[in-house]
Amino acid sequence: MVPHFIFATGIENSYPTIQGGKVRMDEMEKCGHYSYWKRDFDLVQELGISFLRYGPPIHTTWLGPGHYDWSFADETFQDLRRRDIVPIVDLCHFGVPDWLGNFQNPDFPALFARYARDFAKRFPWVQLYTPVNEMYICAEFSALFGWWNEQLTSDKAFVTALKYIVKANVLAMQAIAGVRPDALFVQSESSEYFHAENPAAIKPAELMNAKRFLSLDLNYGRRVDSEMYEYLMDNGMTRREYHFFLENKMKHQCIMGNDYYKTNEHRVSADGSTRAAGEIFGYHVITSQYHDRYRLPVMHTETNLWQGPCGDEAVNWLWKEWANVLRVRNDGVPIIGFTWYSLTDQMDWDTALRENNNNVNPLGLYDLDRNIRPVGEAYKQLIADWGQVLPAQSVCLQVPIVLPSETDEPWAQKQREQARRIRTNRSTADANTASAASV
Repeated sequence: MVPHFIFATGIENSYPTIQGGKVRMDEMEKCGHYSYWKRDFDLVQELGISFLRYGPPIHTTWLGPGHYDWSFADETFQDLRRRDIVPIVDLCHFGVPDWLGNFQNPDFPALFARYARDFAKRFPWVQLYTPVNEMYICAEFSALFGWWNEQLTSDKAFVTALKYIVKANVLAMQAIAGVRPDALFVQSESSEYFHAENPAAIKPAELMNAKRFLSLDLNYGRRVDSEMYEYLMDNGMTRREYHFFLENKMKHQCIMGNDYYKTNEHRVSADGSTRAAGEIFGYHVITSQYHDRYRLPVMHTETNLWQGPCGDEAVNWLWKEWANVLRVRNDGVPIIGFTWYSLTDQMDWDTALRENNNNVNPLGLYDLDRNIRPVGEAYKQLIADWGQVLPAQSVCLQVPIVLPSETDEPWAQKQREQARRIRTNRSTADANTASAASV
């Protein structure tokens, strides 16, 4: 049982396609994880970290409906279990297998739910999941900005991608919970804010600030604002599709993960165009807005910054983000964890993976030669200083997190059985859902 605050990192595993689907931007390949995964897991332990955002590459694992190549997942997840590292399993990170096409495919949600269920059956000791990473960003970059996957640029394409992505997430949560009833789901979602730079920009900024909540509103079964309802209906969502989200809540098993980077705040012009604003409000203010809306336990699930010419830029950003986490916690928001993402440097995020340039982005706790960066040293010290000080689970989570080594313990088996009884008791499940929706 994990009684303390969760410190985590992640293996960057984005894999969208670009150039009309001809090029797969596989970050695990670019960053050397396929060759150095054992060393990467060593580094996680050297930092004193027990939680890792991690998932198998969907495009090489999921070969067709009910057809899989589990070889890499079997090897890596067996090793994580041996090391007693708790994976927060990232099943879909910005892309789908070639045979599925892209996020305009209406078959994606049901097919993905089966994939999630089959993964959970193969790895029943796994408890924590992020079924679909950054649902809003995935739909926006793929179907509104025209950068990835379907590379479309319309509101209708965006709404289509969003409704299928969020439905896939909801169905996957249900499928996983059917196998592992005490599963917990961490929604790693970008936390955004749009600042009007003049009075004429107030209206477009307000619309964008409503739109940023769409993925989580649908995921948590929260009725959207009236303007957003009209937006969804005007761009292809049906009343029946909308009511699916209201009637299939899994909020009671969710942790709201907020990702925050310097690029998450935007300046809005009168014509609705945007540009980067840099850090204005910061993580504390924006996360408080999201928590006020959803009233869920919170985890800071992603942040990073380039190590710049002075060598301490990322270290200072780590300190600033951690100060924000403490401020959120001290203000009464139940925050349970923090994540520097990712373990190693990344590739080509300077163009948001739109160009295959093989540029190294110095964002990691380690460089791509697996040498620790100053921010890695700083994070290691931060964990040593704070790791036993901040309680989390006893306050925030009613369902204990089970370490891999504890999976077969009698108390863990009892917990799963109690969760299973709750799920199979329809009236209890409905009451839990209604209670969670009212929080």
